Amino acid sequence: MTPAPSPPPDTTGTAHAVAPGVYAWIQQDGSWWINNAGFVITDDHTVLIDTCATENRTRGLLGAVGRAAPGTPIRYLVNTHLHGDHTHGNSLLPRTTVVIAHEATREGILSDTVIDGCPPIWQPVPDWGAVTRRAPDLTIRTELTLHSDSHPIELHHPGHPAHTSGDLIAWLPEQRVLFAGDLLFHRVTPLVFMGSLDGALRSLDWIASFAPEHVVPGHGPVIDAHTLPAVLDQHRAYYRLVLATAQAGLRDGLTPLQAARTCHLGPSADLPDAERIVLNLHRAYADITGQPFDLPQAFTDAITYNSGPLHTQV
Repeated sequence: MTPAPSPPPDTTGTAHAVAPGVYAWIQQDGSWWINNAGFVITDDHTVLIDTCATENRTRGLLGAVGRAAPGTPIRYLVNTHLHGDHTHGNSLLPRTTVVIAHEATREGILSDTVIDGCPPIWQPVPDWGAVTRRAPDLTIRTELTLHSDSHPIELHHPGHPAHTSGDLIAWLPEQRVLFAGDLLFHRVTPLVFMGSLDGALRSLDWIASFAPEHVVPGHGPVIDAHTLPAVLDQHRAYYRLVLATAQAGLRDGLTPLQAARTCHLGPSADLPDAERIVLNLHRAYADITGQPFDLPQAFTDAITYNSGPLHTQV
């Protein structure tokens, strides 16, 4: 069966049919606060995979859902992790929608302060619109299956911190589509400052083990089976570069910012958000030394490395 036609584009993103009843919501740029999401249309309901950072962008996503499946209720919303670009729009879903995530994601959403007033780390400062904090109703630790006759959806945690402590993938075994959340970035610099470099590396082989035909990354274009090995190798090379730079920096007595300035990013230099090397090095330093991760200092250093606030189009 060939996929149904994709709905017409929205000004905030485009719904791409990657399999019958399975759609990726791709927002162009894919940089800070501009994520991917998706939705699955089953026999009698829809499952939403993530929301967006702002009211405007989430309403664009919900409009695409409504055009693809008029009158079909959104029974479940799955959050792949805690970050606001994937969760701030939760509050725009009906109260009848059950929000599902890992237990660490619920904890993170409840403690999120950025939604209450974004610091001027980014330029322009995002306008969230009329969104409020909405935490998951149902949490899991390892895995859960959402059953339907046409589109069973398996939710899996990698078993260790990676992008965050609470990453989930949504796997459709019959359609062989995998929603990776921010375990994968495509043509955008990866970010692991709230997770683990070692865990992020381990998650790559785990993703490959599903042998998906299509992967929807957390940011960037949809990945097909032919392209996936190269995307995974690009992630491996970047994470290993971060780890090697951190080890050399600690040996030479450099701060994460100083180490970042010595790092030659190679093929990753042309990717958006190169300043993430600083945040990722702060994470690597913390992991290697056992010292607490200093979030304010990490962002201060990233701004210094970037010579100004971080760019966003939100």
